[in-house]
Amino acid sequence: MELRLNNTFLEVDDHEAALGFYRDTLGMEVRQDVAMEGARWLTVGPKDQPEIGIVLQSAGVGRSPEDAQVIRELLAKGSLGGLVLQTDDVDALFERVAASGAEVLQEPMDQFYGVRDCSFRDPAGNQVRINQKPKN
Repeated sequence: MELRLNNTFLEVDDHEAALGFYRDTLGMEVRQDVAMEGARWLTVGPKDQPEIGIVLQSAGVGRSPEDAQVIRELLAKGSLGGLVLQTDDVDALFERVAASGAEVLQEPMDQFYGVRDCSFRDPAGNQVRINQKPKN
């Protein structure tokens, strides 16, 4: 039996800002853009991985008002989920993302465990870490 990742979910509070970051800055494809009463979700993904969907869902929707408020508060603090992406040139991608105005958490650096990586927050506060495999 084979198990593969299909979708992962991130809470966002501004879909247009998220779209600008994931599509325009990171270069991902928009797979779905679905609006429903009081909610919206965008599914984006890397062009070379059509089977992977990152669902950017409205923060707190479908939860009790109290839980939705807690989700929005955690999101504002950057305390919810995140992504780890991989590229073949982390320094070039860092420059592009930093130029977009995204909050830089870590500039590119070589890690002791073998990758070179950097980190940002998306417009909603989710952490996005970008790494590069070591060159052998």
